[in-house]
Amino acid sequence: MPTARSPAHAPAPLRPSKPLRPAPETDPDDASGGASGEASLAAALLLPKRPAPVAVKNARRFAVYRNNVAVGLIDALAATYPAVAALVGETFFRAAAREFALGNPPTSPVLINWGGAFPEWISAFPPAASVPYLGDVARLEWAWNEAYNAAEASPADIAALAALSPETVAKTRIALHPSLALVSSRFPVVSLWGQATGQTPPNQLDLATAETALIVRPEDTVEVRSIDHGTAAFLEKLIEGGTIANAAAAAGGDENILAERIAGLFQHRLATRLLPPTIDPAALRSSP
Repeated sequence: MPTARSPAHAPAPLRPSKPLRPAPETDPDDASGGASGEASLAAALLLPKRPAPVAVKNARRFAVYRNNVAVGLIDALAATYPAVAALVGETFFRAAAREFALGNPPTSPVLINWGGAFPEWISAFPPAASVPYLGDVARLEWAWNEAYNAAEASPADIAALAALSPETVAKTRIALHPSLALVSSRFPVVSLWGQATGQTPPNQLDLATAETALIVRPEDTVEVRSIDHGTAAFLEKLIEGGTIANAAAAAGGDENILAERIAGLFQHRLATRLLPPTIDPAALRSSP
C-alpha cells in the first residue's frame, strides 16, 4: 500500500491582492424555477445562513449536521491540496474551499475522487488572481492524489528490449505505469510544491522558470520530480501510444541521449510492458 503524504511545513503564506468575499447565498429554487426536495436539502447543507428546509423537524440538529458536512468537505480538499493551502494561508483556503464545495458538491459519499475540478476552478477564482501559479500547483497535487490511488503494476525487464533487433526496437511501444502523469507549467511548479509541502528547504525561486513535473508511484511512495523538456516530450509521445522511434523524434537528441532516456524508463520502474506494433495503442495505459 502507498505511504501517507508527509505533513506540510509551509513557508509564510502569500497574500492575494483581493480580499475573499463569500459568494451571495442565492436560492436554487429561484434560479431553477423549482428544485426538488433533495436538491433543496443539499443546497441548505452548504449555505450556512439559509433556513433549514420545511421538511426538517429539528432545525438545531440540522445546523450541527450542516456545519459538520461543510467542515468535512473543506477538510477533504485541504488533505488533497496541502501545498495550495500553504501558499495562500489557511483562512483564505478554507473560505475558498467552501465556495468551491457550494458550486461543485460531491455526487458520491466516497470523497476520494472528489475535488478534481478544483485546479481549474482556483485558476479562474478572481481573489486568487495575484497567485497565477496556484492552478498548476493544484494540478500537480491532483495528479499526486490520482497516483496514490492508481493500480499497481509490475516493472518490465530491460533485457526483453535488449533482445530485440534495432529495427524492432524502433517499432516497439512501451506501456507506462498507470500512476504516471505529467504536469507542465510556465512556473517552477515542482519547486513551489516542494517548498510548500516541506519536501525541499525554502529558497528564492525565479517564477519565470518553467518546470514539468513527473508524478508516479512505481512502488509504495508517490514520487514527484522535475524533468527536462526533451524527456517530457519523450514520455508524452509514449503516453499517446507512439513507438520508441516516434518518441525519439519528438524529444530530439542523439543516440546516447535516447539510450539514457530508455534506460531511465526501466531504472525508475516507469515501463511496465513492451508492446509490438500489432498491439492496439489503447492498451498501453490499461491495467496489466
